[in-house]
Amino acid sequence: MPAIESAGTLLARASSRTEVRPGDGRSGSRYEQAQIDGQPYFVKSLSPASDWLMRVTGDHVHRPYLVWRSGIMTRAPASIDHTVVAMQVSGTGDEAVLTMVMRDVGAFLVAEGDTVVPAAQHRGFIDHMADLSCTFWGWEDTIGLTTMEQRIRFFAPGNIAAELLAADVPGPIAAADAGWRSLATRSPALLNLATLLHDRPALITAPLSALPCTFLHGDWKMGNLGTHPDGRTILLDWAYPGSGPACWDLCWYLALNQARLPESKEATIERFRAAIQARGVDTGSWWDSQLDLCLLAIMAAFGWEKALGDDSELSWWEAMVTGAAARRGIGVRG
Repeated sequence: MPAIESAGTLLARASSRTEVRPGDGRSGSRYEQAQIDGQPYFVKSLSPASDWLMRVTGDHVHRPYLVWRSGIMTRAPASIDHTVVAMQVSGTGDEAVLTMVMRDVGAFLVAEGDTVVPAAQHRGFIDHMADLSCTFWGWEDTIGLTTMEQRIRFFAPGNIAAELLAADVPGPIAAADAGWRSLATRSPALLNLATLLHDRPALITAPLSALPCTFLHGDWKMGNLGTHPDGRTILLDWAYPGSGPACWDLCWYLALNQARLPESKEATIERFRAAIQARGVDTGSWWDSQLDLCLLAIMAAFGWEKALGDDSELSWWEAMVTGAAARRGIGVRG
């Protein structure tokens, strides 16, 4: 465990604490800005009882805290800044609250919106994603983090059903419900494949288990990213960590950041593969299979989001995913 005082002890020295509502913060967590010893910090507090994202992703143990306590964040490569200085869990069960104290790096984060990011910044993100993957190459989870089955079913209709019964349904949950319904007419092929994988995730997880694995951050979206003046990548919100295929983080990046990419998805895929190979990892024997399986898995998680977008984006994913399914022998039953 990192040798640092607890979040509670650190916050006891705060000269001010002000609640804030980040535009990208949609999960139900509480956010604050704090001044401690004259320095700015950002504080996030959450529990399964208050945070719907924790519930739909199956986190009832505070996975970021497990990653912090185990020293994984400390072992991240120098190219990655997680910004965390302290964590603490208070309470028990789903009411237990995780408090995270982070250095305030707001000035260096990617701006909200849909503006294309600079090409150099994008290249840095992909290079450092490969750096993180290769640093932990072969890493297997022994501490109870996010599984690949859970990733595939994050927004599965059966998994979000309970959240749809809330008095105030979270916006992304309502959007997922609407998106799956829309996908039935916009891309029946994608919906059929997603439904199959929600019901039988082992069609993906079993073949993936025979391929290389690494530590996954799990949420490489622009809202979690930034760049320091010295070029290091800021990587926030380690909410979905676990062991899995490097191509999962890549495909997540492609799916959630499509409007902001300064180059094609195909070029980004090749950039990531080249960065992996440049670090001494031979991709020849496993790359095509892993990429296909992760494309399928990502659309099981986010097919609904593509149903709410434009035709060209949906068509790209439909072509890539149906092609991957055909190559891997994964089809709709009956």
